[in-house]
Amino acid sequence: MQQSGVPYFSQWETPGMTLPVLAEGSQALLSDPLWRHSGAGTIEEYARWAVNVCGMACLKMILAARGEIRPTLELARVCTAYGGYVVNEIDASIKGLIYAPFVRFATERFGLDAETITGVETSAIPDLLSKRRFFIASVHSAIRWPEREPPSKGGHLVLVTAALQETVRFHNPSGHDEASQADVTLPLAVFDRFFANRGISVDA
Repeated sequence: MQQSGVPYFSQWETPGMTLPVLAEGSQALLSDPLWRHSGAGTIEEYARWAVNVCGMACLKMILAARGEIRPTLELARVCTAYGGYVVNEIDASIKGLIYAPFVRFATERFGLDAETITGVETSAIPDLLSKRRFFIASVHSAIRWPEREPPSKGGHLVLVTAALQETVRFHNPSGHDEASQADVTLPLAVFDRFFANRGISVDA
């Protein structure tokens, strides 16, 4: 498969932060030197949000493909206003991405043609991409290590940019190295082990 030509963005401002985050949790992001690029007001706000914005990174890549660059946390704030994230100030938790409000946000704010897709077989992804250019797929974050067996499916979002009958290509916002970040190509059968059979179909 050829490269997608779609700009890649990590959910961290410094793409190499994945392994420190896996080792130390969000505290590791307090040492990200590029945090201001996120649009966060403080480094603490950045560290709190960055572990939750794989969906906003996917949206950022979709918008960048048409030449529009938006800070990740700026997108997250507006998405939250639409209900795409639920923020609990008591325990500082952030729930999301919630698909239906995100679809409304993406449609109203950016004119994207987006639709929530559930119960989709992995083998149907090529057909989805024949109708809309992108598919934001729910996968387990361990997909960065495709040789491993994930403990479950879903919980993380990647941007699928192409799929053939037996192969899928995607950008992973939390890939830990170059090979697991941009234009990752996997057999559909491997992708299936991580894929939760749901996501958001998007056309820019």
